[in-house]
Amino acid sequence: MANNIPTDDVVRLIIQFLRENNLQRTLTALHNESPVSLNAVESKEAFRQDILQGRWDTVLKQLASFKISPDKLIALYEQIIVEMAELGEMDTAKALLYKSEPMQLLKQRSVERYLHIDHLLSRPQFDPTAVYPSGITKQKRREDLADTLMEEITTVPSSRLLGLLGQCLKWQQHQGLLQPNSVYDLFRGVAPVQKTEEDAFVSKPYVNIKFPGKKTYAECAVFSPNGQYLATGSVDGFIELWNYMTGKLRKDLRYQAEDQLMAMDKSVLCLAFSKNSDWLASGSIDGKIAIWKVQTGVCQRRISPAHSQGVTSICFNKDGTHVLSGGYDQTVKVHGLKSGKILKEFRGHSSFVNSVLYSNDNSRILSASSDGTVKIWDAKTTTCLHTVTPQPNADATKLNTTATLTSQTVQSILPLPKNIDQVVVCNKTNTLYIMTMRGQIVKTFSHQKKSGSDFVAAATSPQGEYIYGMGEDSTLYCFRTTTGQLMGQMKLCDAEVIGMTGHPFSNVIVSYDDAGYVYFLKP
Repeated sequence: MANNIPTDDVVRLIIQFLRENNLQRTLTALHNESPVSLNAVESKEAFRQDILQGRWDTVLKQLASFKISPDKLIALYEQIIVEMAELGEMDTAKALLYKSEPMQLLKQRSVERYLHIDHLLSRPQFDPTAVYPSGITKQKRREDLADTLMEEITTVPSSRLLGLLGQCLKWQQHQGLLQPNSVYDLFRGVAPVQKTEEDAFVSKPYVNIKFPGKKTYAECAVFSPNGQYLATGSVDGFIELWNYMTGKLRKDLRYQAEDQLMAMDKSVLCLAFSKNSDWLASGSIDGKIAIWKVQTGVCQRRISPAHSQGVTSICFNKDGTHVLSGGYDQTVKVHGLKSGKILKEFRGHSSFVNSVLYSNDNSRILSASSDGTVKIWDAKTTTCLHTVTPQPNADATKLNTTATLTSQTVQSILPLPKNIDQVVVCNKTNTLYIMTMRGQIVKTFSHQKKSGSDFVAAATSPQGEYIYGMGEDSTLYCFRTTTGQLMGQMKLCDAEVIGMTGHPFSNVIVSYDDAGYVYFLKP
């Protein structure tokens, strides 16, 4: 949870669990090793009645593991000794006086009071007037004891530990840490990996985020590979993690709960998670890269400068040791996270690099540029293997390697789920493309509109059965991958849409505009 739970409370929960399950040896060991006590009884009223009825054996048994203030314990033992003497149980009374810790403490604190009790026990007959002054009775003394002891006693509902764990799991599901209806193994501390949903094309906005102010908006957004986080990078430099089910800031992350957000000096243009979702890389308009630990929000590495101009796209390699980036300076670079140094550089584009991507086996690097081309590079040698210019009228059966006067800015490239050899290419035309790692355009998707609705962003469904394109007219188009059929379209907003991203497991698409809104859509 967002706030730390005091250590003593954790120990008390464990003590209660041991009591409920009659694990006495473990309970005793914990009491001996820890100064913490639960001071809990099953029923406060029953405990009070035990005192009022003088059932001292039951009372002492329950108090054996409690931490009670010394003054109250002394008063309790004093009363028990007196009543034992009244019953003629002198051996029990003397044993409590001479051997119990509270009475030894009394002897150190007030010898006179201790000797008075000792004198009572040495008398041949019990004298009530020597014990109970005028107006005080045995029952009144018991009631006073009960009142003072009840101040330090509490009750804990049965199965409190398991009940709290259940509430925590519900809370984590609400926060998006666990999927709804998932089964969590309390002993192993794991939940089953979220299963990919059957694909269905999205058509309904269900929640949105509004950034504060008129000039603040998301420049980029990306889901983590484990599906738990949606990260946004804003024009004012802040990086925030969201619950995609509620559209709320993830307050289970302590630094966000305390308003200590991850932030860069300038606008954040790109974000990418590592494969294990533990790390988040960010690139900014001033050419800097930062690597953040997701759970703590601490920056682990800054690469400055990574590019001489803005960093437009970024991604991790498979094992999270390198970061690939592209920038306004027309270059593609590989950075070592351990050293922070540039390991490789790829030159050949004649305009901004807008998107970079590793192939599934990390042997190839793909880059998309405003010069209208997609380049495929050998990751080891930095050799350019293919240059592709996607065009709406391209023959999908032939390799297209020549740029023409009609070439348009390539906005993005993204992997096609369940097909490791293919990627989706989005350029500023009315057509989306599927391209192989050998540079061949194998399929196209077009809404056939002539102007004013060219694609500016793309995303895929979790299993790749649908491809989404966002037009510059802020209309979302959905195509079936196998047939190329346009399945549906919807006008999302009136502002200019900047980008979009898809959830890795759920049928959720997120889009964001320059008016400061982030839209969440589902089927």
